Amino acid sequence: MSAPKLLLVEDDSALAELLEYRFESEGYDVRITADGEEAMVMAQEDAPDLVILDWMIEGVSGIEVCRRLRREKSTAHVPIIMLTAREAEDDRVRGLETGADDYVTKPFSPRELLARVSAVLRRVRPALAGETIEVGDMKLDPVAHRLERRGKEMQVGPTEYRLVKFFMEHPRRVFSRGQLLDAVWGTGSEIEERTVDVHIRRLRKAIALENVRDPIRTVRSAGYALEPV
Repeated sequence: MSAPKLLLVEDDSALAELLEYRFESEGYDVRITADGEEAMVMAQEDAPDLVILDWMIEGVSGIEVCRRLRREKSTAHVPIIMLTAREAEDDRVRGLETGADDYVTKPFSPRELLARVSAVLRRVRPALAGETIEVGDMKLDPVAHRLERRGKEMQVGPTEYRLVKFFMEHPRRVFSRGQLLDAVWGTGSEIEERTVDVHIRRLRKAIALENVRDPIRTVRSAGYALEPV
């Protein structure tokens, strides 16, 4: 299983070096930048599994980087942990409302940050840790590449497997066709968006059970979401 990809945006070089060492020692693939604009370019070129983002960086602020990453379809689903010396409740709320998944106030111990990152990844991307994902009546084993629904193994094709895995990593969240293309087929894919509809239909057919509600919800003019059943 590939190492989780982590993008660290921090302009304190000593802290960045320390965190790079600690995370790489734990098996993470770490990329570092001190610049907000460069961070957005790096994230869009190769979407990370998680972003650690300092609020007070030179140029574009961390809060603005967070806002832009959430706005871009290729990074809208990437979890973000913000680092800041700001302790005011209003600042924490602002960071979370902008789209951050967690918030760590300086000074902090690298051990604490490692634990926070691990917790966020377990919550939003459990397959990175090889853990079974359960959403409603469905269970996915990313190691065995096995999908079950109500104890019955579902036979899904490779593309449908990647699609349902992505949905199960982000239950209830609505994704546009473009976001699904980037996440499942890869950023820059030349596949047409209507191809997503074809694979959604195949997935629905593959996981259908008699007298059981379809867990895939179509959101008109927005996209698709997976709802626990």
